[in-house]
Amino acid sequence: MKLIKLISLIILLNIANALADNSNEFNLWKSNFKKVALNNNISEHTFDKAMAKVKFLPKVIEYDRFQPEFYEDTKTYIEKRTSNKKLEKGVDFYNKNNDLIDNVEINFDIEKELLLALMGIETNFGTYVGKMDILSSLATLSFDKRRSEFFTSELITLLKLIDSNQIDYKTLYGSWAGAFGFFQFMPSTITNYAIDYNKDDYIDLKNNEDAYPSAANYLSKIGWKKNQPCFYKIELNQKIPNKYLNISAKKIHSKKKLKSFKKYIKNYNDLKFLDENLYIAIVTPDKDIIPNADTLNPAYIIFNNYEIILKWNRSLRFALAVCTLKEKFENEI
Repeated sequence: MKLIKLISLIILLNIANALADNSNEFNLWKSNFKKVALNNNISEHTFDKAMAKVKFLPKVIEYDRFQPEFYEDTKTYIEKRTSNKKLEKGVDFYNKNNDLIDNVEINFDIEKELLLALMGIETNFGTYVGKMDILSSLATLSFDKRRSEFFTSELITLLKLIDSNQIDYKTLYGSWAGAFGFFQFMPSTITNYAIDYNKDDYIDLKNNEDAYPSAANYLSKIGWKKNQPCFYKIELNQKIPNKYLNISAKKIHSKKKLKSFKKYIKNYNDLKFLDENLYIAIVTPDKDIIPNADTLNPAYIIFNNYEIILKWNRSLRFALAVCTLKEKFENEI
């Protein structure tokens, strides 16, 4: 028992020392980052007021290393995010906001079911937008080495939004990764795609009147095509070369006409309703993520719309969940 207590004490001391080191290094980083911010035309006044209480958040690093996309198998991931409870809540949300949602669908040519699916998965229809201090989250991830360049850029963009009075820094609470609002927009997405749809001279992404049209505008601008397929589940035989299998969302490769894969798809006859000349790719999302996962199961053929969802969130499972929930809404609304 004494040995266990001693080991526990040593672990706690190591953690405390690591956090202390990080805090000291973070303060140095913050000082250096100020120079970067000012060189990017952010006023010193804005930097000092917005970054005054920014601190290193160890929990953000923990979340970054253990995202559900990294450890949940596809079946579990999708079932959690497309449950009957989620579906019922989405139908109720639509019934209360159908005038706005139908209007947005017409004006942006984006299916209401897709927007409902995205909002449902991102923030449970606006009921959970996150409680993390976004400035501290982005600063922590910028300080961290894993994806420093990306998050530094996002933090600079956010400070520019604050500097131009487009966002009140006191309201910036959201996800651990720095996403904000009902559809979890990153700062660069806010800059490029958010719109003041209700014409009140303020873009409020925690208000349906701006959030919904902004999401539709984003999807439209990045290329979503209404009433086009997203994915279909397939069964592969053992003959398919590994070079045709996409196991990462970073870059989809080996796209060919559907008929080119005919000899590898056991349930090809189930796809007869599709144009054989459509270009598709094959994803096997559990491979290299789930220990001892079957290389060829589950497997899906994916289309251009699927890749559009990957631009929103670069996760094979996320895109599958969104399109699955979208399809469920189509049968309910």
